[in-house]
Amino acid sequence: MLWDDYAVAWSGLHGGFDPRRATPVVRGWVRLAYAIGSWLGRHRVGPMAVTTFGLLVCAAVPAVVLLGRPGVPLGSPGVPLGSPAVPLAAALVLLAALADGLDGAVAVITGRTSRLGYVYDSVADRLGELAWLVAFWLAGAPGWLVVAAGAASWLQEYARARATAAGMSEIGVVTVAERPTRVLVAVFGLLAAFVLPTLITVATVGWLTLALIAGTQLALAIRRALTP
Repeated sequence: MLWDDYAVAWSGLHGGFDPRRATPVVRGWVRLAYAIGSWLGRHRVGPMAVTTFGLLVCAAVPAVVLLGRPGVPLGSPGVPLGSPAVPLAAALVLLAALADGLDGAVAVITGRTSRLGYVYDSVADRLGELAWLVAFWLAGAPGWLVVAAGAASWLQEYARARATAAGMSEIGVVTVAERPTRVLVAVFGLLAAFVLPTLITVATVGWLTLALIAGTQLALAIRRALTP
């Protein structure tokens, strides 16, 4: 599949957003996914296999943080200053995010898009983010704050899914807390915890704040789209 054909197919799956007219960063990211996805497709790697790989990598994020807490009781969140576990966990989040972008690319390039794959990918995304937030808690963020941040993000995606079923376009609105933003918060939050463990709490507050703003943006978009 040529790049222009892929861009058209990708646009059809993302609410009509054309990656060829996106910012250089977004366009570059989509082109990278196209290039790697083409290679995976040639080697008969299916999109669900890529999704499963990404989910397993996400599950490894809290496990790595847990292993980096020698001497810290399981019920007591926190990592030692300068623990190498947190930058490794941040690298795993990036790897999982790459896999998340590749499963859709492989599906489009190989012509293997399916409703089942769409649902599986969505569920894997939510489970992956849950794993990242568990890592935040293990790294020292308060449990109640982690739960609030996760609930706000899940509510946003649930509301979007229900609004889509009711007739809204798939995206509705691009909020300030879409998945790429959550990836960045997870990565930089874990990297910050390497320098100063208490900064993981700041990252969790940022996650929650952005999710609340995004929820408001989405609520307004849903009202505009579904009000007769």
